[in-house]
Amino acid sequence: MKYLVGFSRVFVGILFIISGFIKLNDPVGFSFKLEEYFSQGVLDLPFFEPHALTISIVVVIFEVLVGVMLLVGFRVKFTVWSLLLMIIGFTFLTFYSAYFNKVTDCGCFGDAIKLTPWESFTKDVILLVLILVLFVGHRFIAPWFSLKVRRIMMVVALLFCGFYVVHVLRHLPVIDFRPYKIGANIEDGMNVPDDAPKAIIEYAWKFKTADGEKIVVTNGDYPQVDGEFIGAETTEIQKGYEPPVHDFTIEQNGEDFALTLLNEPKLVMVIAYDLRKTNREAYIAVKKVTERALKKGYRVIGMSASNEQQTAELVKQHGLGFDFYFTDETTLKTIVRSNPGVLVLEKGTIMEKVHFNDIDNLELK
Repeated sequence: MKYLVGFSRVFVGILFIISGFIKLNDPVGFSFKLEEYFSQGVLDLPFFEPHALTISIVVVIFEVLVGVMLLVGFRVKFTVWSLLLMIIGFTFLTFYSAYFNKVTDCGCFGDAIKLTPWESFTKDVILLVLILVLFVGHRFIAPWFSLKVRRIMMVVALLFCGFYVVHVLRHLPVIDFRPYKIGANIEDGMNVPDDAPKAIIEYAWKFKTADGEKIVVTNGDYPQVDGEFIGAETTEIQKGYEPPVHDFTIEQNGEDFALTLLNEPKLVMVIAYDLRKTNREAYIAVKKVTERALKKGYRVIGMSASNEQQTAELVKQHGLGFDFYFTDETTLKTIVRSNPGVLVLEKGTIMEKVHFNDIDNLELK
C-alpha cells in the first residue's frame, strides 16, 4: 500500500500540475469551454456563463495548487478530499459529454492534447481509482520538507499562478498550442494530405415490404429491395482526418474570400468575435495602427461574427478605414484570445499576433 500510494501521489500530483498549467496558460480558452458546458443545450446553467472566466481562473489555479500540495505533503487531508471532489466532478462532466455527445472536447489539457469524450472519461476513471488509493492510504503521504519550507513553496506557487494568469489575460498565452500560432500558414493548415484516413460510414437502409414486414439492409450502397423505402441511419465506424484549420471562411455578401485574402502579400486582420463584448477603447489604437498599415501598403480587413449593422456602426463610430467580413465565432475565438486582437499575415503565414493591449507594439514592415 505504501508503494502504491507513493506512485499515485507522484502520478496524480504531476498530472494535476501539468493539466492545470496548460489551462492556466490559456484561461480565456478554458472559459469558452465552461460556457459550452453551462449552455442550455448541455447542463442548462446559463446564469453561470457571465462568470465563466472567473470560475476558469479559480479552478485552474486551485488545480495547480492541489497538485503541488500533494507532492510536498501539505495539508494532506484537505488535499485528498479536494482531489476526490474535483475528480468526481470531472468524471461526471466527461461521462455526460461522452454519453450524450454534448461537448466533443472536454478541454482537460486545453489545445495541447485533444482527447475524445470517451478518452477523457477513461482518463478520469483511472485518476479516480488512483485518488481513491490516496484517500484510503493518506497516512502514507509523508511530507517531503519541513513545514516552513512547504509554506514557502505554497506561497511561491500561488504568487506564480497569480502573476502568470494576469500576464496571459493582459497579453496572450505564452505558449500557443493552436493552429493559428505565429509562424503557421493558415492555408497549409486547411489542406488534407492525400494519404489521410477517410471517414468510414455504415448505412442502415430501412424498407417495408408488401406484406408489411420491416427489413434493414446494412451492406453496400443503396440496395435493390422489393419494398417501400422508409429511411436510413448512418453510423461512423472510423472518423476521417480533420485538418488543424477547419470552418475558416472570410465572407462578405455570401461570398467566401478566404483563399484570395490569404494570398495577399501584406494583410492585417482586426478580429473581434463579438462586438457586444469587445473593448471599445481599444479601437483608438486599432485606428492608429490600421491607418499606419494602409500607408505602408497593407490590405486591412475586420473579421467578426456580429451582424452588418453592428460592424457598420463600429466603423462609423471610430472612423475606421476598413470593412468587416463575417467569420464563424468559434473560429475567431480560436485564432486570438483577445476581443479585439490584431494579426499580421504574409501570404497566409501569421507573422505577428497581439492582444489589444499590445497593438502599439506591432512592427509593420
